Amino acid sequence: MALTVGDPAPDFELPGTGGNWTLSQFRGRPVVVVFYPGDNTPVCTRQLNSYNDDLARFEELDAQVLAISAQDVASHDQFSDKHGFRFPLLADVDKKVAEAYGVLGPLGFMRRSVFVVDGVGVIRWAHRAITGVTYRPVSEITEAIRAAS
Repeated sequence: MALTVGDPAPDFELPGTGGNWTLSQFRGRPVVVVFYPGDNTPVCTRQLNSYNDDLARFEELDAQVLAISAQDVASHDQFSDKHGFRFPLLADVDKKVAEAYGVLGPLGFMRRSVFVVDGVGVIRWAHRAITGVTYRPVSEITEAIRAAS
């Protein structure tokens, strides 16, 4: 069953760029949880670069961006170093977190999805792409963060 707005966001602990990360370590501030299909793919690269380029807009709202895909930390380190991402990329290699958030497609690939989680851990906005060829722009996500405040 897919999570919806108003549901508690499942906590997780995942390895990633810069160490191990949990959702709960950011209690008290909004978190943008981004599921993306893969490192070094065209749409994912554009998406994460757009979020990185406009990271100040998230920071103005005290929001933390966490990007999650199924590749391992070595892949994430290479991808992050190549593009200079200033937010962590988390490795959900067994896809348990993706499953908990209801973002696995029929073939087991992560659907491009974004969740805004408020400071107490409740999902306040969610978008799951059907095809994954487009992504939600920073302006739409930051508006969702503002509306959740």
